[in-house]
Amino acid sequence: MGFIDAIKERAKQNKKTIVLPETSDKRTLEAASKILAEGIANIVLVGNEEAIKKEGAEFDLSAASIVDPAATDKLESYINLLVELRKSKGMTPEAAKELLTKDYLTFGVTMVKAGDADGMVAGAINATANVLRPSLQILKTAPGTKLVSAFFVMVVPNCEYGSNGTFIFSDAGLNQNPNAEELAAIAGSSAKSFQLLVGEEPVVAMLSHSTKGSAKHADVDKVVEATRIAKELYPEVKLDGEYQLDAAIVPSVGASKAPGSDIAGKANVLIFPDLDAGNIGYKLTQRLAKAEAYGPITQGIAKPVNDLSRGCSADDIVGVIAITAVQAGA
Repeated sequence: MGFIDAIKERAKQNKKTIVLPETSDKRTLEAASKILAEGIANIVLVGNEEAIKKEGAEFDLSAASIVDPAATDKLESYINLLVELRKSKGMTPEAAKELLTKDYLTFGVTMVKAGDADGMVAGAINATANVLRPSLQILKTAPGTKLVSAFFVMVVPNCEYGSNGTFIFSDAGLNQNPNAEELAAIAGSSAKSFQLLVGEEPVVAMLSHSTKGSAKHADVDKVVEATRIAKELYPEVKLDGEYQLDAAIVPSVGASKAPGSDIAGKANVLIFPDLDAGNIGYKLTQRLAKAEAYGPITQGIAKPVNDLSRGCSADDIVGVIAITAVQAGA
């Protein structure tokens, strides 16, 4: 069974409710109909019922719950919740009502905070910042998490590396230029995410253009320090660096460049030194190796909210909804 099929089966076994606020987007409505048909999750669509049914007329959305922010009987309780959470920032009942009825992203996140949904997926028509801002303001970070970050699950066909061709690439979606402490935190979170989603032991490589001192530069020093911190914070995780990509995933190269290491050549979780490297790396792999790329999946928010690429397909959205449901189940 392929990665996403296994995720779907796990989601079906522990069905969660996922809210989709971008109901003016046809791909989102098509994905909702597919999720409902397969029984992967319960779906809440945010918006005007008539408008949603008109936009999604070609899809079967009969099993979806449709919640109109302006008409729901829960609006008052959501206003009170938002005021309580944001009063230190000057939130008033009037401002909360305006935000909840006009900004469907904020409404969806508030539903999750209130326990009326288990997670949210958006980003098909909204920038990452607009999706994550209300998530961080309302849900905040998970206990014990220092940093919210984003990764891609990469499934490479006919690949003997990683976990049968499955990898996590992190951070490839959110943090521009993490420092050593932040890189270490990303590594710890990514190891947990790999264990949760792939179900195998994570083997984490801290990537660089250098392997074990083969190059000297401040950028290399950052990865060396991040590796030291991560080993200290997460002693139970198989983790090492700094490694060039080939030394991290190809056993023969790992044995040559880092002899004696039980990590080199075996990595399945790749921690990139900055967002440029991570983003370029995942897109190269997706396009040249024809890999499936699921994400960006966020980690570190108190309840799962996941962002989509604006170039996503309906099937991409289905995959991210299934992953979000499994995260919620954990």
